[in-house]
Amino acid sequence: MAIPCTHFITSENSTLENGFLMGSSPSISPSMPPKILTQEELKKIAAYKAVEYVDSNMVIGLGTGSTAKHAVDRIGELLRQGKLKNIIGIPTSKKTHEQAVSLGIPLSDLNSYPVVDLAIDGADEVDPYLNLVKGRGGSLLREKMIEGACKKFIVIVDESKLVKHLGGSGLAMPVEIVPFCWKFTAEKLRKLFEDAGCLAKLRTFPENGEPFVTDNDNYIIDLYFDRDIGDLKAASDSILRLPGVVEHGMFLDMATTLIVAGELGVTVRNK
Repeated sequence: MAIPCTHFITSENSTLENGFLMGSSPSISPSMPPKILTQEELKKIAAYKAVEYVDSNMVIGLGTGSTAKHAVDRIGELLRQGKLKNIIGIPTSKKTHEQAVSLGIPLSDLNSYPVVDLAIDGADEVDPYLNLVKGRGGSLLREKMIEGACKKFIVIVDESKLVKHLGGSGLAMPVEIVPFCWKFTAEKLRKLFEDAGCLAKLRTFPENGEPFVTDNDNYIIDLYFDRDIGDLKAASDSILRLPGVVEHGMFLDMATTLIVAGELGVTVRNK
């Protein structure tokens, strides 16, 4: 998806439209049409902006996914250039661990650093209150543990991830569960949200139909909703009360800063 972008940045002082931060369009010469950027380029713009918040001597939560990958790459580049020093990274997945090692980023974990200065990660959905759906990449448990331990959590997205309510994209809201009797747990989850037209599906690999297995050796049930699920905290509590559930992909009241790259440029919203 190609989106015109005019390469400017607005801040939390910009006006809010439909609950999201929007900037005023800059003046553009008729002879200089805006450049058309791909979705991947927009992700990179948002990621690089987020890394501007990283200072030397910080402990950083390293996110997982196609957007967060750009941020990890940028941190590695700044370390190599000597512009960042004494950074400790805490990766949110095995994949990010491998990426960080390849870039020479020093790594540790929450056992050694129970308080994290800053985390940068993407999101699959963001509602107007900065509640998130994450975990379509399968790393939701470790992401929530690390990002829940952060002083500041920066979320980076392109504008396609903005929704009016969680589940509003029609795509999956993941729930990590233990493999034991997974069909039983999936049916319990479906019934919880029957009024929202919930469909609960085991995540599998399309090439062979085998279950997707998380870094924690668990399965994922993807929930799809036809309608708004309502009170998110009540939904969260109901899911977590089910035996067999490990964690869900709703990240409620966790994000402190949202960076969005879109057709108006880059917008930054602080909670």
